[in-house]
Amino acid sequence: MMFPLARNTLRSLKIRSLQQIRARQSHRKHSPDFHDNYGNAILASGTVFCVVAWIFTTTQIGVEWNLSPVGRVTPKEWNDE
Repeated sequence: MMFPLARNTLRSLKIRSLQQIRARQSHRKHSPDFHDNYGNAILASGTVFCVVAWIFTTTQIGVEWNLSPVGRVTPKEWNDE
């Protein structure tokens, strides 16, 4: 178990170092990289691909999707013998 003074010192050092890193990064010029240029297009195309693949799979593979039998199934006559 840490002493409160040591714990507070470590916490303040971490916060100070994070603030320094953030300050250094904010002063740099941000040049667009691959993700800035193409990230949204790749995300959208991947989403469209997955949706189309699922639509194709669910409509073309011939699985009976356990739809409700109401109105399609008639009960058999009861034999009491």
